[in-house]
Amino acid sequence: MSYKIVIGIAIVVMSITAFFSGKSPASNEPLPDSIYDFKMKGLMGEEVDFSNFKGKKMLIVNTASKCGKTPQYADLEKLHEQYGGKVRVMGFPANNFLWQEPGTNQEIAAFCEKNYGVRFQMFEKVSVKGGDKHPLYRWLEAKTGETPDWNFAKYLVNEDGTQVTFFKSGVKPLDKSLLDKILE
Repeated sequence: MSYKIVIGIAIVVMSITAFFSGKSPASNEPLPDSIYDFKMKGLMGEEVDFSNFKGKKMLIVNTASKCGKTPQYADLEKLHEQYGGKVRVMGFPANNFLWQEPGTNQEIAAFCEKNYGVRFQMFEKVSVKGGDKHPLYRWLEAKTGETPDWNFAKYLVNEDGTQVTFFKSGVKPLDKSLLDKILE
């Protein structure tokens, strides 16, 4: 058997295993009642308290540096610049889809700044699916019934944190359907 075939089979097996991984004991922990109960670390290690975002919409996006959708960073930054008074753009690097975010938090920060001039809030790398799914993404799934379909899936949380709308990864940050929800 050739080396390429063995590697291909290994990747398929690992992908299937990751996709169908069971729930961990952490997934049985109760979820916070409100998105404003979350406190998470930013890419530089600072604690970010979600209660600081009350009164603004939040666009929560799972990001990756080595994905075909990575250029969405540019539109996320434009959204941040043009509509920052209405919506907080929040990026969550995740390595869940074909290992397209392999970097450390510091490498991710440098990549985002150098290639896209990202100034919106980026957070430390998390898992957005599977047995080690971060509680924030479990909360978002509980509110919408949706999990990220790929890198750059988006959840828009309304100003009082009670409603969450899911947008698949193919919906670009400046898409009319997303902008309409932000501007309502």
